[in-house]
Amino acid sequence: MNYSIEGEPLPVVICSLEAGDTMITEKGAMSWMSPNMKMETTSNGGIGKMFGRAFSGESMFVNRYTSIGGNGMIAFASSFPGSIRPFTIAPGQEIIAQKSAFLASTPNVEMSVFFQKRFASGLFGGEGFIMQRLSGNGIVFLEFDGYIKEYELAPGQQIIVDTGYLAAMTGSCSIEIQTVPGVKNMLFGGEGLFNTVITGPGRIWLQSMPVPQLAGAIRPYIPTGN
Repeated sequence: MNYSIEGEPLPVVICSLEAGDTMITEKGAMSWMSPNMKMETTSNGGIGKMFGRAFSGESMFVNRYTSIGGNGMIAFASSFPGSIRPFTIAPGQEIIAQKSAFLASTPNVEMSVFFQKRFASGLFGGEGFIMQRLSGNGIVFLEFDGYIKEYELAPGQQIIVDTGYLAAMTGSCSIEIQTVPGVKNMLFGGEGLFNTVITGPGRIWLQSMPVPQLAGAIRPYIPTGN
């Protein structure tokens, strides 16, 4: 399978498949394809994985597209201005990503739920509490919001991120939700009540325009009915 990613900040990934090759995608993600691509809607793993996908922000069912009788082509477009990034998944090379980041993958990539270790702080930490774990073998395409900045963290090195700006991290990183120190800072600082603390070693991907922040910024300018 070959692919190209084109068109940022409104990107699309175009995949060229050989006969028999299959892609897994979230429902509604297919944008265009050649006529020989066969679609099949499936649970892709049974009840447990269905509910796991739903809990991590995806639909319970996925679509399988297989190239029949020769080479095929299929394209998946991002649902929001930003970036599509490819990741090679292998044992020991897991990726933890934000909810709803999954766009498409080869068949042997598995998605499961990633929880914060500290349930109480994570429960009120918003975007950082429930994330997606991508494991198995293959290539996965993830969609992120806005501009993406990457950092490589050394062992023990930390970075503090406003909740929701963490797009993805390698499985070697650890993450914790912490409250903003000081009551005055929490009430009047305008930065919310929680921050996400990421500790290396590993690589992280930060996004500049999370959808919830954008929605909050434009909400006052949206006309409402009487």
